[in-house]
Amino acid sequence: MEHGSRQISRRRFVALGAGSAALAGFPWARSLLRAPATRLSARPATPGKSIDAGLHQLGIGGDAARDALVYVPASYDAKVAAPLIVGLHGATQAGQLMTTRLQVVADALGAPVLAPDSRGVSWDAIRGDFGVDVEFIDHALAWAFDRVRVDARRVWLAGFSDGASYGLSLGIANGGLFSRVLAFSPGFVIPTERRGKPRFFVSHGRQDPILPIDRCSRIIVPRLRADGYDVRFDEFDGGHRMPPEILAAATKWLTS
Repeated sequence: MEHGSRQISRRRFVALGAGSAALAGFPWARSLLRAPATRLSARPATPGKSIDAGLHQLGIGGDAARDALVYVPASYDAKVAAPLIVGLHGATQAGQLMTTRLQVVADALGAPVLAPDSRGVSWDAIRGDFGVDVEFIDHALAWAFDRVRVDARRVWLAGFSDGASYGLSLGIANGGLFSRVLAFSPGFVIPTERRGKPRFFVSHGRQDPILPIDRCSRIIVPRLRADGYDVRFDEFDGGHRMPPEILAAATKWLTS
């Protein structure tokens, strides 16, 4: 269980999520579910500031323990518009884990990684509804766009576990900003409105004990495809993780 003792168990949460999805016709039954406020307003623009290679704390969280980081690879060239990857961590985790996990992708593609911390133990809509985390991610994006020269066609969203569930939903709602979404071991899709049509990369371990593949990605992927989305789905032998071979496949997919 990733959440604290006052939260329902992960197994129970997945069961409830799967049941709610089936009842509502999955995440896009607008007649039954109110579309939450998920719109991100920040957009790439000519940077007003510069940034050096390395790992930087944004200093915008109001709490040093829950802020945001940006990793700028040495391969980033400030004269050339680069991809930007927004990395969303799992429950009880922090953004630094995503900068570490995605560093190999960032280095290979010259793509900075922006990794915000959730305001609570997990992302807001995992625990209730979209709100404070959307606002914070928007603030972090504005900070990054003011310092990193970003190719507006290559703003990508990546998440792991709860961050993957949240990322799928945020990506569906912000397809005009995120052209691609990478979901590593997601559990479900949160009901939301649709904007644009991003492409999806989903991976999941066949022996995942936290978010079982049969009740998660093997339901999510067909639903996305049925709704007209382009989805690549990579299963692997293993548990709840982001193995090197999956990161290598994701890197290749991002350049396809």
